Amino acid sequence: MIITRTPLRISLGGGGTDLPSFYEQAGGFIIAAAISRYIYIGINRMFEPGYFLKYSGVENVRALHEVKHPIFREVLSRHDGQGHIEIASLADVPAGTGLGSSGAFTVGLLKAMYEHKRQHPSAEALAQEACDIEINVLRRAVGKQDQYIAAVGGLTCFDFRPDGSVEIKPLVLSTDTLIDLESNLLMFFTGYSRDADRVLSDQHERSLCAETSMMQNLQFVKQLGLAARAALESGDTRQYAALMREHWAHKQARSCGITSGPINDLHALGMANGALGGKLVGAGGGGYLLFYAEDPVRLRRAMGRAGLNELRFRFDHDGAVVMARD
Repeated sequence: MIITRTPLRISLGGGGTDLPSFYEQAGGFIIAAAISRYIYIGINRMFEPGYFLKYSGVENVRALHEVKHPIFREVLSRHDGQGHIEIASLADVPAGTGLGSSGAFTVGLLKAMYEHKRQHPSAEALAQEACDIEINVLRRAVGKQDQYIAAVGGLTCFDFRPDGSVEIKPLVLSTDTLIDLESNLLMFFTGYSRDADRVLSDQHERSLCAETSMMQNLQFVKQLGLAARAALESGDTRQYAALMREHWAHKQARSCGITSGPINDLHALGMANGALGGKLVGAGGGGYLLFYAEDPVRLRRAMGRAGLNELRFRFDHDGAVVMARD
């Protein structure tokens, strides 16, 4: 039995600039933070032939081409086409909630399969392969940040270059700033989930066409991400909160599917009750609202009265790891 643990993530700046349709033209920049909420993958060798896969569904098939789950099918075709294998996945949060679960799942599954073969690729190599599977093979309209932050962990800056390469640098924070962020970044589930591919496909198509309004929007968001890095590395968390407000305004302008009336009402409720900045995490359309709070107690009370559940977290500094091997 092999068990891997791979972190989910929040975006702290530059979200949306990691899609190839944008960074291949203008280069992208994102600050992402791995959090202490995880995807777990367990692998066990079976005596019987075939593939027994357990996720939100269950598949028990004899041949690889019968596997319906596209990520399972592609990873298994690369790393175990012989069968006799049982794989189960568990998650701390539902899919479609903006925390990068698909990218974390792909990285965690690859980590487990390599461990199964007693091979140990680097975190960057895992991220590259996960991106190749999701973006190039499965043709999903997603970016690269989820796979990279899941693999490397920490609070990390990523430069996505036009040639497809990725420069990885840690966000350099003081201990006081790190504690400040863990204490004052609060996340609440809106009750809505969504398909990120659908939300991002509009941005992808308009970026491919180099539509002026979309490219200008994403260029500005990239600059906001760079400004967020400067604010956080200098310890100015109030300035970071102000940048969150600007980011949310520009994110909403990107596509009509990013927000809704009920989500806007919840965002306004948070901003009126102790938050200095806030935005939806991920592509939009639902999932979690992330706030930077000046008064966390007041914010928690207000969101609790509105029926929203808080997802408490700390930062994860390990990335994808093997938890057990028997």
